[in-house]
Amino acid sequence: MIAALFVEKDGCYFNLPEVEPWDLARDARNYPGPHPVVAHPPCGRWGRYWHGSTRKPHQFEKGADAGCFAAALASLRLWGGVLEHPAHSHAWKAFDLPRPAMGAGWLVSSGFAVCHVEQAHYGHAARKATWLLTCRARLPDLIWGPASQRLHPRALELHGYVKARRMGMISMIGGRRKTELRGATPIEFRDLLISIARSVGFEDWVGE
Repeated sequence: MIAALFVEKDGCYFNLPEVEPWDLARDARNYPGPHPVVAHPPCGRWGRYWHGSTRKPHQFEKGADAGCFAAALASLRLWGGVLEHPAHSHAWKAFDLPRPAMGAGWLVSSGFAVCHVEQAHYGHAARKATWLLTCRARLPDLIWGPASQRLHPRALELHGYVKARRMGMISMIGGRRKTELRGATPIEFRDLLISIARSVGFEDWVGE
């Protein structure tokens, strides 16, 4: 059994064997254990636009996530597993976590292993650069380095390379579901994270 923390209600972690999902209503900050975790703490206040919309900046405080990242990190330390956040998340500096580097594979430091991976390699429409933080889990060999650039052919035709690159793939295919699609976890990537969490307890953990 593993626990999936801070996940969308009725999302891709629901109705899976041996997976216990914790959505908003359940409040994953209160997860009591004892199973390894796949943690997706909210990233809105830690990412590039932590301050809010570019049209209305500085309406939020950096890191003001009601303690969600801290709770996810505590569960990771206690029960093992994997935590996922956008690449260059400000949470890494706030919690003094080892920083990964693109293409460098796994870095083991201070009881954790970290890496930089792009979810486009695992089914996401955008490149979606991601940092993974693991504890007491096996470290699989992932697809390292940047995924190929994805430009929508219609955007390229209408607006040219520079604007098509700035717009991104999701803005062209997502419609009203842009935010949902941008934040979604592809099934292949979900299964990878679950496999990492399920490996907790094997003797070949190299971080200790």
